[in-house]
Amino acid sequence: MKKTLLFLFLILSVEVVIAQNNILSNQAEISVLTIGPGESLNDSFGHSAFRIKDPSLGIDITYGYGEYDFDAPNFYLKFAQGKLNYLISKTDFYKFYQAYVYYNRTIKEQVLNLSQTEKQKLYDYLINNYKPENRRYLYDFFFDNCATKIKDVANLAVNNSIIFNNPNNYKEASFRTLIQNNLNKNSWGSLGIDVALGSVIDRKASAEDHMFLPKNIYKFFETATIKESRKPLVIKSHVLYQQKVISNSNSFLTSPLFIFGIIGSFVLFITFKDFKRNKQSKWLDIALFTITGLIGILILFLWFATDHKGTHQNYNLLWACALNVLVIGQLFKKKASVWFIKYLKFLIILLCLLTMHWIIGVQVFAIGLIPFLIALFIRYIYLISYYKKTTTDL
Repeated sequence: MKKTLLFLFLILSVEVVIAQNNILSNQAEISVLTIGPGESLNDSFGHSAFRIKDPSLGIDITYGYGEYDFDAPNFYLKFAQGKLNYLISKTDFYKFYQAYVYYNRTIKEQVLNLSQTEKQKLYDYLINNYKPENRRYLYDFFFDNCATKIKDVANLAVNNSIIFNNPNNYKEASFRTLIQNNLNKNSWGSLGIDVALGSVIDRKASAEDHMFLPKNIYKFFETATIKESRKPLVIKSHVLYQQKVISNSNSFLTSPLFIFGIIGSFVLFITFKDFKRNKQSKWLDIALFTITGLIGILILFLWFATDHKGTHQNYNLLWACALNVLVIGQLFKKKASVWFIKYLKFLIILLCLLTMHWIIGVQVFAIGLIPFLIALFIRYIYLISYYKKTTTDL
């Protein structure tokens, strides 16, 4: 009995000590860290985190949102479906700092102008959020990511009284424009985003929606105020590490525009040869219909079989028509059916609709695809002309 009581006493004592260590002193500072972009596509948009610093307690740690949960069952399937839970992470500040210095990424710090009660409330929230049963959350690139979590948690600490004023250089923009401003538009990452994401991201983002990007968290926090006290949200800002300038080795020869320019030129060259000989290079058409059809199926999967909101209403289907895989059999015949000629006309109409969607701003498409789309359009016209000469109604 005495041993049991002693054990319970020790547990209570440890819990009391832990609780006391979680009480911030008057020397404590809570700041927002903004990490600049890195070299990979995944790092192109930066990162955000909280820093909790209290010299009196020997605390200097960071909390960030957006860590992969590699232990999740069916990790890759859930990632593809947009159903993967992400984690809040906790890291010693020195390790956090050294990691981003190693990868040569700018680190900016904004110390928040919070009262002692507000600091404690924010810190308690992060401690509770880091518990195993609370760490996971369903990630959303636009509305629930590493940056928006910083905004939401900071706002929670001051009872949702932060007033976000527009920065001096604020400009209205669509979600796609905000993304592409962080990328080289003639890059494979940019092309992948423009093909995979639909017209839903071409709508105008509200001012607060701009804060899905870490760099915009920094800008909006700089001008934000706290409603009741009218005091600025940020009391001081400074750069902890400035990225060193490195020469960019991107080559136009490996860019999408150049590669698809070669592909488009090749398609046009074969089409010209076919025209001169009044022939059809079936292997080319089989390849074009297979590739565009499979891409179309992938787009349909991202639209209807996943929870990714940004992949909805994707009009890349106007050139990557999933139906193409169903009509490949017509390309093996010596004489295609009359309906197939009508289908080819349908494909041309789709490409015309794509152009119209692009011009009026319904959806912006990848510039790297332009040579390929032109070649596809001309190839379809040639096939219609060729089949009209050789086809009878079967």
